[in-house]
Amino acid sequence: MNEQHQLYENARKRIQQKKRLYFHSVCFLVGSVFLIVLNKLLKVGENFIENWFVWAIALWLFILILHFINVFVTNRFMGEDWERKQTEKLVVKQELKIAKLEKEIALKAESEQYESEVKKNFPENSTKE
Repeated sequence: MNEQHQLYENARKRIQQKKRLYFHSVCFLVGSVFLIVLNKLLKVGENFIENWFVWAIALWLFILILHFINVFVTNRFMGEDWERKQTEKLVVKQELKIAKLEKEIALKAESEQYESEVKKNFPENSTKE
């Protein structure tokens, strides 16, 4: 049941990503037409830069392309499976570090216990130091 829910959530997130991209594309088209009309018909910004709307549309197109790459390219290679594998790798790495630290602590405790036993059994050696 949990795996089905996870698959459902993954599919829902993916649909949301695509939906946002499509909405962004429609906004880009409508916005580009609006910028062209604003510049050509209403003469907004002509004394600033003659074809400023071209730069605005080009910048917006670049952002739209990045959004597209994020949804259809990057997410394919770095999706849920990639995240899960990376998480598992990090967990294993942390578990190894914890085991190493626990081993070092155990060795240190053993050496301290050994030193205390030596001092108990041979008090004359401990006074010379």
